Amino acid sequence: MENNEFHCPLCDSRGELRTFRGRLYAQCPNCLSLERHRFQFSALQQRLDEQTMQSMSALHFAPETCMRAYFSAHFGCYKTADLMMNDVDYKIDIQSLPFSDESFDFIFVSHVLEHIPDDIKSLSEIYRILKPNGIAILPVPIVCEHTVEYDEPDPLQDDHVRAPGLDYYDRYKMIFSSVEMVSSFDVAPNIQPFVYSKDEHVIRDDGWVHPYWVEGRKFIDTMPICYR
Repeated sequence: MENNEFHCPLCDSRGELRTFRGRLYAQCPNCLSLERHRFQFSALQQRLDEQTMQSMSALHFAPETCMRAYFSAHFGCYKTADLMMNDVDYKIDIQSLPFSDESFDFIFVSHVLEHIPDDIKSLSEIYRILKPNGIAILPVPIVCEHTVEYDEPDPLQDDHVRAPGLDYYDRYKMIFSSVEMVSSFDVAPNIQPFVYSKDEHVIRDDGWVHPYWVEGRKFIDTMPICYR
């Protein structure tokens, strides 16, 4: 990225992005948003009317600070949830939710399901508590072509229980009425919505190429928008 100049849509700051976990141009030094947060935020702004949001109820799992501020200011009813975090409204397991059917208009669960053993049960629970015409945002990191399930959490991958592949979102299509896919190319490039990884993640020794590889160390990010 020329001169490493960016615009962070979450805090409206402009300047340079910091390297985060070896990823170039990743973190906003002001609000600490990462590439996926800027991408998700911008894609949602294109689809959610702020006036309509005031009449919507939202549930946010594993709430990221930078996204939490926006959601809490715009949704009429905004609740947070997580199994391990203390600063949330509900300390609950996403595999078994305590809410009644059709409780929320909007559910946001980013980079969580790769940690959940029974992700199908979690998806079914999310569907169950969504109101008719409700929206669920459920992105995971896509790291391979075909999803790989692990026997136990991998501590070298932040305790992921699976490596989601290109086929992972097919699971969503079995549960939700429709799934719309959005990519880094669907938002403004000056927010830096791509993922820059280490060189060894581009091509392995056996010649495998990451399915979202663009050029150099640059990868596409994706976000599924799931409709009830």
